[in-house]
Amino acid sequence: MPRKAIEILLSQEQKSQLEKITRSHSAERRKVERARIILACATGKQNKEIAAEFKTSVLRISKWRRRFAANGMAGLEDEPRPGKPETYGQAFRDELLSKLETDPPKGLARWDCPTLAEELNASQHAVWRALKKEGIYLHRSRSWCISTDPEFTEKSANIIGLYLNPPVNALVISVDEKPSIQALERETGFVETRDKKIVSAYKSTYKRHGTLNLFAALDVATGHITAQTTQTKKREDFQRFMDQVMEGVPIDKEVHVILDNYCTHKKNDDWLKKYGGRVQFHFTPTSASWLNQIEIWFGILSRKTLKGASFSNVEELKSAIEAYIVRHNQKAQPFKWRRREVNGSQIKNTITNLRN
Repeated sequence: MPRKAIEILLSQEQKSQLEKITRSHSAERRKVERARIILACATGKQNKEIAAEFKTSVLRISKWRRRFAANGMAGLEDEPRPGKPETYGQAFRDELLSKLETDPPKGLARWDCPTLAEELNASQHAVWRALKKEGIYLHRSRSWCISTDPEFTEKSANIIGLYLNPPVNALVISVDEKPSIQALERETGFVETRDKKIVSAYKSTYKRHGTLNLFAALDVATGHITAQTTQTKKREDFQRFMDQVMEGVPIDKEVHVILDNYCTHKKNDDWLKKYGGRVQFHFTPTSASWLNQIEIWFGILSRKTLKGASFSNVEELKSAIEAYIVRHNQKAQPFKWRRREVNGSQIKNTITNLRN
């Protein structure tokens, strides 16, 4: 006596899911076929009828009927297969990370993929895949700077307080100089790369036409820049620039100046006395000039006006800088002060952390 096929009873949700799969244009063909088989089984048809309809074997229909009855929608998925034994598994990963913590062979400054593959007697592709999986990029590098100033917390809190909560009726300015800006003359234009992309370019050879120095002060509240170019960057140049800054400040207004620890910014007591205590200098901690917002503006100036440019003399360079300052001040906006979270010595996800 023939065995009776397992009865398939679909809930409304299951029926909707199966019908959605059969109508899908992106679902795998085998999954669509399995969904259609189950829908046919739910109509009460026997395996032999459905096999003839789908031009397949009775055993195939029986298999998917049985698996759906046991596991529902999950039964339509492929079962995990053992596959080929893993060649480069956890042991290889641990050995690779351990090797990275050792010194590279003599003559090399750092490990690279071919050298690691040779040392571990593995393929370069295996090393590359393992490194990528762990997020390790040997060809990329970053530098870091940690302030050792014993008064770092006090000094940085003072400066950040000036940014976020400046004193009433006071001007807060960020001041520094960009020294020895070179007037370089070279050919510039656009070139087509091998992958058919058009990029800006400049010739690697150039002529030098001298240098100049730029003193600049950023009004933290407005983003406005006051600047002056000089041939030297002595203490006298700094004081003359600060006199220029003070010309437009009302006499009843305090001025708080944020500076780094460069020598010309120190020993200016006589100049400060000239303004009767209206001006206060606030120095950034040692090795922490990044707290000075004018450094942000210098970076923007370099990218927009200096990088890849060509100047036939120092006057052209000076004119370009002054023109950019005018352009910047027309739409000046204050910088939004943000603090990046750092842990310990600013190094995260080291090889040691990955191994532990």
